[in-house]
Amino acid sequence: MLNGKKIVLGVTGGIAAYKAAELTRALIKEGAQVKVIMTKSAGEFISPLTFQTLSGDMVYTDMFVPTAKYDMAHITLAEFADVFVIAPATGNIIGKIASGVADDLLSTTIMATDKPTLICPAMNDKMLANPVVQDNIDKLKKYGYAVMDSTFGELACKTSGSGRLPEASAIVEEIAALLTPKDLTGERILVTAGPTEEPLDPVRFITNLSSGKMGYALARVARWRGAQVTLITGPTDLSLPPGIEVVQIRTAQEMYEAVLEHFKKSTIIIKAAAVADFRPASLAKEKIKKSNQSFSLMLERNPDIISEISKNKGNRILVGFAMETQNLLANAQDKLKRKKMDFIVANNLREEGAGFQTDTNIITIIDSSGNVEALPKMTKIDAAVKILDRIKDTTRRKGKRKK
Repeated sequence: MLNGKKIVLGVTGGIAAYKAAELTRALIKEGAQVKVIMTKSAGEFISPLTFQTLSGDMVYTDMFVPTAKYDMAHITLAEFADVFVIAPATGNIIGKIASGVADDLLSTTIMATDKPTLICPAMNDKMLANPVVQDNIDKLKKYGYAVMDSTFGELACKTSGSGRLPEASAIVEEIAALLTPKDLTGERILVTAGPTEEPLDPVRFITNLSSGKMGYALARVARWRGAQVTLITGPTDLSLPPGIEVVQIRTAQEMYEAVLEHFKKSTIIIKAAAVADFRPASLAKEKIKKSNQSFSLMLERNPDIISEISKNKGNRILVGFAMETQNLLANAQDKLKRKKMDFIVANNLREEGAGFQTDTNIITIIDSSGNVEALPKMTKIDAAVKILDRIKDTTRRKGKRKK
């Protein structure tokens, strides 16, 4: 998601400076090119050699040391970056930027850039709550800087409170959002994801192999593109995406009720969840014990969520998924027509790199006009981009007004 992006990472003098090494590694793993500026105080907590090794590039620490090309470092770095990130951001650097102070390489470079800038405060909870610090954070937001909320937890001073640096994955997510054009602003997108679990007794249930990765990717990319997103998710091992309203459910019936509750306020509905078609007709109150006799399980139908919402979808965009093992196009086209969707995303479980529990997918998009677009194998993030591009085109074609 950050492949080819140029990031300048500013590291300041807080105990959380060591976490910036993990952030650097995460950014490099995403394909970004990272240049690191360290303040003098940051060097007291972690060595510049650490960041040089992780980034594969020189680390900038001194205002008056020229770059390899003998350019002025603060101008060169300001022009290089697609985005600036300061993590951790101490009360000192926050105050400097808010007051227009430029007395070291990092603060001077920030003054020289017009690129998107993400500031990630990390400090003692009482320092963070200080009204001066809060006023400075408010100033930065007013000036157009993006400021992440610190997280709650154990602090270096042996207390617990707000002030922890967000996890590297959350910062990477925020950088992606900052760099993504906001072409879905004004849309309210409802995404369903993951499997459902249908209990048989207190310890057993019927489920499927869905990991939720496709639905989570759609929710994340929609948020990056400016949409207000609600994610209704079955049980998964995935971290909940930041900046998104999340509703956690277990059963198909709970999924049905949650979708109906949030459906009316949505402009776009993407049904990516693998919802069980059937559930046990009765739930045993105690664990069913093994015996020598055969065991029959009676099933009953779960509610058909897409069919229900399609009755009153109005001008909303409705997108579904079809996971098949045979007759992919015929089965997907039949489902598309029966459930009155705008388009359906089909994939074949038999194809390597498609389907459940993978980081990639191979999708075919079929719309209500009969157009078929078969796409090659790609990451689920890239597949989410393609699906949302198609939603954007469908919205434009229908002349749908923002609500």
